[in-house]
Amino acid sequence: MAEPREPIQDLSNDTQPQHKPSIPRDATVLVVEDNVSNFVLIARMLGYLGIHCEWKTSGYEVVEYADTLPRLDLILMDIRLPYEDGYGALKKIRAAERLKDIPIVAVTAEASVEQMEKARASGFDGFLGKPLDPDRFPEQIRRILVGEQVWEMS
Repeated sequence: MAEPREPIQDLSNDTQPQHKPSIPRDATVLVVEDNVSNFVLIARMLGYLGIHCEWKTSGYEVVEYADTLPRLDLILMDIRLPYEDGYGALKKIRAAERLKDIPIVAVTAEASVEQMEKARASGFDGFLGKPLDPDRFPEQIRRILVGEQVWEMS
């Protein structure tokens, strides 16, 4: 005689993958970074996500450049830049009518609680500490592009 079996539970709701909002199609990210190696790494990781990226090496004239882009979804801004730092560029971008609502995330090697709080108080929409983690970066960017704020030191 067969052993009695446990009733089968319906786990369909528990085993379905959670639907995550997707990255906007044709998303464009402006990377403001003076270090070529850092830019190449960021560009490759964004490319992996299917995101087009543009590049400026300083905060100087970033508003003028960003204003020429047909689409802009996010600005990743290094803090320590030549000519004009990330804080100065942030103020100019926020003052530009067309760009004022674009999310701007500080990306810096000066990853500390103090720097994160300064970035938050200055009006940045997020903070990513360097070195960037290639395993976490795609998810961080996805979260930012769907409207979440990401404040992480590494």
